[in-house]
Parts: sequence; structure tokens; C-alpha cells
Amino acid sequence: MIRKFLTMLLKIRRKIRLRPTTMIIAMFGLIILTGAVLLNLPIASRDGQSIGFLDALFTATSAGCVTGLIVADTYQQWSYFGQLVILALIQIGGLGFMTMATLVSLFFRRTITYRERLLMAESLNQNHTTGIVRMTQHILIGTFILEATGALLLSINFIPRFGVVGGIYRGIFHSVSSFCNAGFDLMGKHGAFSSLTEYQPNVVVNIVIMGLIILGGLGFAVWEDIITVRGFKNYKLHTKLVLLITAILLIFGTVAFFALEYNNPETLGPMSMKNKIMGAAFQSTTVRTAGYNTIDQAGMTEGSKFISILLMFIGGSPGSTAGGVKTVTMGILLFTVFASIHGSSDVNIYGRRMKRNNIYRAVSIVLIALAAIVVATIILMIADNVTLTESLFETVSAFGTVGLTLGITPSLSIASKLALIALMFFGRIGIFTIALAFALRSKRKHRNFRYPEGDIMVG
Repeated sequence: MIRKFLTMLLKIRRKIRLRPTTMIIAMFGLIILTGAVLLNLPIASRDGQSIGFLDALFTATSAGCVTGLIVADTYQQWSYFGQLVILALIQIGGLGFMTMATLVSLFFRRTITYRERLLMAESLNQNHTTGIVRMTQHILIGTFILEATGALLLSINFIPRFGVVGGIYRGIFHSVSSFCNAGFDLMGKHGAFSSLTEYQPNVVVNIVIMGLIILGGLGFAVWEDIITVRGFKNYKLHTKLVLLITAILLIFGTVAFFALEYNNPETLGPMSMKNKIMGAAFQSTTVRTAGYNTIDQAGMTEGSKFISILLMFIGGSPGSTAGGVKTVTMGILLFTVFASIHGSSDVNIYGRRMKRNNIYRAVSIVLIALAAIVVATIILMIADNVTLTESLFETVSAFGTVGLTLGITPSLSIASKLALIALMFFGRIGIFTIALAFALRSKRKHRNFRYPEGDIMVG
């Protein structure tokens, strides 16, 4: 079914001539709408009743944009058909349409055109087409190996509780969902919206899930660099910056959550020291756009909620399955601040000078993201009369394609759900697309002269 669907989309793409960025938006939208139609069918719901198109669209957007926000518990609401539709949307949304379409082309040994290579490069956030097919092949092979390994390890831990078939099925589902940073789970059999709270003491499950989330959030370009190049000093600047910022955020989050929740009776308080450390590490990992939780999010201290919002806003790395403004964007801004403090006109990172366009793009991405989040936050506060913390947590979670919530998602109004749908879609592809649009616009309006400098007071 997936093969036929992707083949159909390829045929449509060949007949319609659009800019690559517009094509990516159109294909993502078509995939989500198709998923919404399928999830709206009575056969997709466990009780045989249609859930309604808005909730189906919300779920399809959340799955296709690998977010994880849900209006109903995934296990209790959806039949096996509905769950498989969600799983397909997660896989396509996580790897990207063009990566999945390339799989079909390689399977049928069809020649990949130059236009398709351009689409592949843009969907993977690459600036050139050289070696893009080889890179895509590595992505597909690496994804299969990691997801299969994760599924095997998780299945071993799930089988004792859910049986052989149920354990293997959940192992596969949660492995794909974890690697794609989606956060959808099937643990609702013994409690709705329970996520992985019952597996908080399980070291293997925690480590496997965290490992998949981190690897999925590093970015495919980083994979390629690590696989083909030996030694950190020989890595590309992008790879070095991703690894540095990722490590800093993971360590910072773990220490912060451990300190803030250590004595909280609703989260880490009653746990042993080992479980406290593991719970803090898992929270630090999952807020980086994954969406699983092993502790009660609503029960966290205000400080932890603020740290969660900050980490959700940053998200994962460019060209990955994660969302947010991305680690590299924040890294560039931080180094720009350091350069400004030291009076340097150049932003230097690992012996390389940053291009001005990269700095401008980083600033634009953050400001546009903040503007979108502010608008959506106001909508939720007005439409549903929720607190600022609840609203901000929900909107940043949607934009960062995280999927964590303080428990307000199922009860939101139509206006709020539509705002979150737009924010999830925008968070998955909007920032990247807008950055490209700015680049194209600047090229079209390029002038062969420069205006005189103007001086204003700043700070």
C-alpha cells in the first residue's frame, strides 16, 4: 500500500512543475490529508465509529510531522488499521517524502532525475546534489539497522507483559516512533496516556529509547560524516557544532531536572538514586522533540517546566527527524553573542569564520519561530482559558514537534486545535522553507550597489 501511494505521488510530482520548496510543502500536505481521510474512516477506530475529521486531521498532522500530541490515547482509540496508518505517517514524516520515494526508485531500479536529486537535497537540508543518492542510501540502510535493532531489544522487554505477537508489534512501533522522534505509544492498554511511565525503572527500555531519540535527532549529514570520516578533528564544522551543542544540552538538561525534581514527590522524589538519574536523563532527552515521558509532566516544578520549554524550543539538529529551531541555529547565535562581547567583527567556530548569511538566517529562524509561538499561545489562552504555562508548553511542544503536554490537548477547542495543527506543520517544514524563500528572494533582488552605512544606538 505504501509503495503504491509513493509511486502515485511521484507520478503527480512529474506532471506538476513547482519550485522544490513548494513541492515539499505540497507533498507533506497531501500525505497528511491522505492520512486524515484514512483515520476518519470508521475502520480506523477501535469502536467502529468515525472520530471526526478535525481530530483525524490533528492526529495525522501530529504523526506526519512526528510530533506526538494526541487528542485520544493511541491504543484505546485506534484499531490496528488506524495504528498502522499512524506508523506509516511517522516513518514517511520522519525520513521525509523524497527519502521514501527514493527507496521506491531504488527498488524498481528507476533512474533518479536531476530535479528529484534537487528535491532530495533540499528535503535533507543539503546545499548540493553531489553524492545525495549515496547519502540517501546510507540513510535508508542506517535507519533500517537502527530501527530493527531497537525493535529487537524492546520486543524482548515487552514480550513478558504483552505476549509474543503483542510484544514484537509494540517493539517495532516504539522503535520507529522513537527513532523518528514522534512519541506515539501503545501503552494505553493498562491506562490511557500513560506513555512509558511504567517502564521508568527498566534500564534497557530507557537506554534503547534514549539512544534512538538521540541518533534520530543528530541529523543525517552528521551520520554521513561520522561514517565516512575518522577523528573528531577531521569532521565538518556542522558535525562538530551539532555534537558539541547536543552534548551540552543533554548534560545541562539532566543536571537541571535532577536538581529541580530531586525532592518532588510527584516526579523523582520517591525514586531510588539510580532511577532519579535515569529519569532526569530521559526527560532531558525526550524534550529534544521525542515526546515520550516517564514522569508526570504536569507534576513537575515550574522551573522544570521552563527548562522543558527552552529545550523543546531548541529541538534537534538540521536535516534530522527532530523539530525546533535546531541546535546549530542556537549554536551560531551563542557564538555570535560571544564574538560581540569580545569586540570581534567575525564569528569564529573551530577555526572557521561563519558566513554572514548563516548568521542572518539563524536570527530570522528564531524570531519567526517566536512570533508563531506567541500568536498560537494567545489563541489557546483566549479560546480555552488555560494558563500561560499550559498554553506556552503546548505551543512550543507543537512547534518543536515534541508531543509532550501538561494534559490539556484532548479538551482543546476547535480554534486551538487548528492553531496547533498549523504550528506542527510549520514547525516540521516551515522554518526551513521560509529560510530558503528568503535566500531565493535575496538573489532575485540582488543589486550591484550598497546603501551608505547608518549608525543607531543599540542596547
